[in-house]
Amino acid sequence: MTAPTEGRGRPEPLGRAGIVDGIRRGIGPAAATAVFGAGFGAMAATAGWGTAAPVTFSALAFSGTAQSMLLVSSAAGLVPAVAAAVLVNVRHVVMSIALNDSLRGSRWVRALHAQALVDPSFALAHRGNGQFDRAVLIGASIPQWVAWVVGTVVGLLVAPGPDVIRAYGLDVALPAFFLLLAIDEARRSRPAVAAALTGAALAAAALTVLPASAALLVALAGALVGLVLRHEEDGS
Repeated sequence: MTAPTEGRGRPEPLGRAGIVDGIRRGIGPAAATAVFGAGFGAMAATAGWGTAAPVTFSALAFSGTAQSMLLVSSAAGLVPAVAAAVLVNVRHVVMSIALNDSLRGSRWVRALHAQALVDPSFALAHRGNGQFDRAVLIGASIPQWVAWVVGTVVGLLVAPGPDVIRAYGLDVALPAFFLLLAIDEARRSRPAVAAALTGAALAAAALTVLPASAALLVALAGALVGLVLRHEEDGS
């Protein structure tokens, strides 16, 4: 996460209406998040993580991709598992750069608001022209956090086997939702199309020689293409 800049004055009121709107718009992603959380909980139960550790992890970390990557990679040892989790979340560096100018208030207030930065909320809060609605960002993250923690608990209690998770497609529910968000963004922005195509091509090429987490890091270069094109578009 990028260090927020000082001197932006007192924070603007978030506005109850914006947060309520964010909560309403976050219900759809929350449904997918609950399914993903149940999958994580089930895998944690299978891996012998117990009950308290996965629930606490979900409540504090609130990162499906990082948590799942850490869980899947833990058999290889602590260092590879942590490295994989860090790599898969490098995308938040690019996202936080884009979000930075839309946050207001002191360094600590801006850092607190930035904790609501999750993928669906980032997409839902996008106003266009590089601006984000922080009330929607925060509001949309509330039902997703609840769904992620509750889903983890349900997965731990029910603990379906890996075969059941794959048979019902529970392991691809959230990635499929991310794809829908990407398609919606691409329909409204030519730089987004270029970024998505570049990232997909880079990821496909990298997967032939690198593990998935490292390929994701390579694919982030596609976002740089989108940023350059958007800058040129805004300047024209």
